[in-house]
Amino acid sequence: MQTVIKKQRGFTLLEVMVVVVILGILAVMVVPKIISRPDEARIIAAKQDVASLMQMLKLYRLDNQRYPKTEQGLQALVTKPAVPPIPPNWKAGGYVERLPKDPWGSPYQYLNPGVHGEIDVFSFGADGVAGGEGNDADIGSWNL
Repeated sequence: MQTVIKKQRGFTLLEVMVVVVILGILAVMVVPKIISRPDEARIIAAKQDVASLMQMLKLYRLDNQRYPKTEQGLQALVTKPAVPPIPPNWKAGGYVERLPKDPWGSPYQYLNPGVHGEIDVFSFGADGVAGGEGNDADIGSWNL
């Protein structure tokens, strides 16, 4: 029986160093762009939450011929309001299981009548106060 010996070849130190340098250059170019993304991701998540809440409010209006009053708030999507006007056809089990908090940990706001439309659903954004610009701007149903 004849034994076949195969010559194994690996990477040289120079090849490994070239790859490490290339990865380093890529990291220097990519990391700063990734670091700024969390703010953008939070804004996108807030817009999606607002759009979802607006859809649930439209279903509420289809069932009950009106949107909840400001006093009833978004909680009317979770539990049947006890404050007039009592919805005549409120969906058993509610319209949402629970109300989400905005990506900054605050509850979403609701106005009926709204300032920007028939109703407004919004988050105060990163700074937690009304108004602001850039990443601190309010995110609402009027700017989806």
